[in-house]
Amino acid sequence: MAIIILAGGKGSRLNSITEYVPKSLIPINNKPIIEWQINHFKKFKCDKFIISLGYLADQVINYLQHKNNFGCNIECIIEECPLGTGGAIKQAIAKQKEQSHIIINGDIITDMDISILQSQLNTIAIIPLRTKYGVVNVNNEKITCFDEKKEILDKWMNAGVYNLSQKLLELLPEKGNIENTLFPIWAKQNLLHVIKYNDIFWHSIDSYKDIEECENKLNNVDLKYF
Repeated sequence: MAIIILAGGKGSRLNSITEYVPKSLIPINNKPIIEWQINHFKKFKCDKFIISLGYLADQVINYLQHKNNFGCNIECIIEECPLGTGGAIKQAIAKQKEQSHIIINGDIITDMDISILQSQLNTIAIIPLRTKYGVVNVNNEKITCFDEKKEILDKWMNAGVYNLSQKLLELLPEKGNIENTLFPIWAKQNLLHVIKYNDIFWHSIDSYKDIEECENKLNNVDLKYF
C-alpha cells in the first residue's frame, strides 16, 4: 500500500519560518515533520511514499535525496499551482496501480497504528475533539477547576489520515479540498467509515505554540512508537 503525504501548502500561519523553509521541513526536536512521518509509517510495511509538493518543493526533494537512507521508495509529485487537497491527491494517484491509498496531511505528527485503518476501505481516522482553549468546570456557580486543551470525549474530529479506494479517489476534482467537496457527498451516500483512535499521540503543526507543545510532549513519550 502506498502512502500519500500532502505537503504542498505554504503554512502561512508560520510565516516567519515558512518564508524560507517549507512546512514539511520545519524541525520538531531537530527532525523535520516529513521525516517523523516517513520513519513512523515505514513500520507498517509501507515501503512506497508519494509526496505531493508545491511551495519550495526543491528544498524537500533535496532533503530527501540527501538523506537517502529511508530504505523505501519515495516519489515526489509537484503541483505547478495550488490544487487543494483533493486536486493534489488526484494528481498523486494518476499513475498509481494500488487498490487504495493511505493519505496523511503533511503537518501531522502521530504514532497512529495505521494497520487498523488498513483493515477497512474508505475510512477516516478520527480522534476525540480537542479544544484550543482552556475549559472551565463549574458546579453551583463556582469554578471547580481549569482544564487546558481538554479532550471532549463525546465529540470527534478528523485526524487528517485516510484510507481511500482508488475508485473513489478518481472522482476527485482537478482543484479543491477533499474535505469540502466530496467528503460531504460521500457521507450522505454512506460511503465513509471511521476508525476511532483514543489515547494516541497526535499533533497538527499550525502555529508556534503547536511546535512548542509537540516538542514538549515528544520529550515525555516512548519514542519507540515513532
